[in-house]
Amino acid sequence: MRLFKHTLLLVCLMILVIFYSCDAQNSPQDYLKVHNDARAKVGVGPMSWDAALATKAQNYANSRRGDCNLIHSGPGENLAKGSGDFTGRGAAQLWVAEKPNYNYGSNQCVGGPCGHYTQVIWRTSTRLGCGRALCNNRWWFICCNYAPPGNIIGQRPY
Repeated sequence: MRLFKHTLLLVCLMILVIFYSCDAQNSPQDYLKVHNDARAKVGVGPMSWDAALATKAQNYANSRRGDCNLIHSGPGENLAKGSGDFTGRGAAQLWVAEKPNYNYGSNQCVGGPCGHYTQVIWRTSTRLGCGRALCNNRWWFICCNYAPPGNIIGQRPY
């Protein structure tokens, strides 16, 4: 009987770990941490989570399940897709990794894309909401919406 209780406890713990790992790095705090860390490095204030933007992002991610194509639905949006255990945190890190391509002096991308990064750090974008969906091809589609939208042509992000 005692062995049964220990086995049952172990099984329950394993199930909890599996469910926790499925949500790990996809919480609002995970998205916000990557964004706010990048913003702090350039002296821009933190963002806050916006449930309405998250619902919009989740609905859009769900609508892309069939083809998983990175087609924008409007301004103030970053998109990413990846296979395996691709997470929201991983997507945000990809966007921030564009930082070396942004030249503040010329306000241009140099040597590669930087538009995702500039949206992450856009000073007037203060609210964030993100969604994540598993596509039919088993890739993850991630969408983050920003309000107010950034990447305004001719303006610097900060």
